Amino acid sequence: MSLLTIRGETVNRLLATLPKKEYERLLPGLKRIPLNFGEVLYEPGDTIKHVYFPNDSIVSLLAAMPERSTLEVGMVGNEGFAGLPIFMGVNVSQTRALVQGAGSAMRMTSVTARHEANRLGALHRLLHRYSHSRLTQVSQSAACNRFHTVDARLARWLMMTSDRLGLDQFRLTQDFMSNMLGVRREGVNKAAGTLQRAKLIRYSRGMLTILDRRRLEANSCECYAIIKAESDEYLN
Repeated sequence: MSLLTIRGETVNRLLATLPKKEYERLLPGLKRIPLNFGEVLYEPGDTIKHVYFPNDSIVSLLAAMPERSTLEVGMVGNEGFAGLPIFMGVNVSQTRALVQGAGSAMRMTSVTARHEANRLGALHRLLHRYSHSRLTQVSQSAACNRFHTVDARLARWLMMTSDRLGLDQFRLTQDFMSNMLGVRREGVNKAAGTLQRAKLIRYSRGMLTILDRRRLEANSCECYAIIKAESDEYLN
């Protein structure tokens, strides 16, 4: 999937959907910054000082368990932004925001974001739609984690990652996959091995390559299509 570009720069789809006049009003409060793989933007209990609109990066939202294991409860790419609690009137994060895919993002202070989001304009309406889209992703992922096999969940997660990065090859470690899916490394290894033997992916030295997107999508559960359709619809 190709990413949206304007004047040669990859841009966040949510911001690009705004009317030109409203987008230009926001520009002074936006700063393009790099996001590095594995970077933590905030931890549970942290005050959210900035919100992030990914351009060609991905931020995973992780719930931490008492036994120190984690599970991904949300994935934010170029269709949205990290820092949704600010729009809801909440200043403190309940999740860990971890950069899953390196790239760039547009950063805005939480004070500015809340002020702009409260204006009754296009951004306000879009953020309501995005909130619904995120809820759909969370609820569908919860059902997926309970009822679908690790193989199908991994295929779904890889497709979602590829869509948001606009790449069929990206950096990925076994520990990272384990944390995202909430399963032990042995389970991840088995699922990845199944997909490799079917020649859907290639995984070597921390780099994962999708070899056949059509068949990988066919091997993912129906949750992928539901989540993708919701994300695409609210931006149209």
